[in-house]
Amino acid sequence: MNRTSVITGIIFIVFAIILGAFGAHALKEKLEATQLNSFEVGVRYQMYHGLALLAVGFAANQINFSLKFFNRMIIGGTIAFSLSIYLLAIQDFIGIKLSFLGPITPIGGSILIIAWVVLLVKFIRSKPNQAA
Repeated sequence: MNRTSVITGIIFIVFAIILGAFGAHALKEKLEATQLNSFEVGVRYQMYHGLALLAVGFAANQINFSLKFFNRMIIGGTIAFSLSIYLLAIQDFIGIKLSFLGPITPIGGSILIIAWVVLLVKFIRSKPNQAA
């Protein structure tokens, strides 16, 4: 087991549930449909990557390489991607112009893509564990 993956995955999931409920209830009447939809995309990606961190973390004993780089990229990419979406979606509601965060979203998404490609390459290059 990889504790960093598991703990971070759980934290991402908990906050995705909280933010999803916040969006569905508290922001439902405050945001336009497109803003609410964007907010939900941030929640969805945060949940997906929280679940992925859990799966990878629990399978870590079966993996013959370090997950440190993958964990850092997934954590950083998810925070950059989802947090920028959250803030951009609620900027009108909170009355603060945050459009400068627009480029952060695709950077976060790119980091996530790179993390998954790196994991794939590491997995392909690793030697499989021998079954007993």
